[in-house]
Parts: sequence; structure tokens; C-alpha cells
Amino acid sequence: QVQLVESGGGLVQPGGSLRLSCAASGKILSTYAMGWYRQAPGKQRELVASITSSLSTNYAGSVQGRFTISRDNAKNTVYLQMNTLKPEDTAVYYCNRAAIRLVWDWGQGTQVTVSA
Repeated sequence: QVQLVESGGGLVQPGGSLRLSCAASGKILSTYAMGWYRQAPGKQRELVASITSSLSTNYAGSVQGRFTISRDNAKNTVYLQMNTLKPEDTAVYYCNRAAIRLVWDWGQGTQVTVSA
């Protein structure tokens, strides 16, 4: 049974930065393409960043150039560095497999609120 635990969210002013972490137990993440998703109130969950086992990355257009996904296989953890945050980045952020049809059970997510 895979357990994903996201952390690092919080309240930040526009233009600020946060670093999210996703720690996993029950699976070795290194062999999987992983992604960060977000869900804003009243909206569908969307994939914003992904990273393959060979460290290739991909980003949604809305976060390109501001967000950076990375992974530390020794710690079985995936990260999302978020810079130049905007109010529209406000959402609950989740990590999971990048292939949406193959996702594991979702974790509790971490709330990111961007507000002055």
C-alpha cells in the first residue's frame, strides 16, 4: 500500500516562494514518473509538473518558468519549488504518478494560499 504525504504549503504573498515535498512509503518512487497536481475550489484537479525516472521534466504553461519539480531518490521524495507565486496558484497540491489513469490513492494534499 502506497502512502503519499505532501507538506510545505502555507500562506504566502504574491511574488513569494514555497517548496513542497512529497514523501512516499510502500513504494520506491525512482522507477515511476511522478507529478504534482493541484485542485482549486470549484475546479478539476490538474497536473502542473511531472518528472520521469530519467529526470526529464514537463510543466503546464501556467507554471512554466516559475515552478521546478525535482526528486531525491535516496529520500524517496519528490519536490516542487514554486517561485513568483500568483493568487491563481492558490489550491491544494498533491503528488502522485504522472500517468493519471495509473494513480495511487491520493494523499491529503497541502494547501497553498497566495494572498496579500
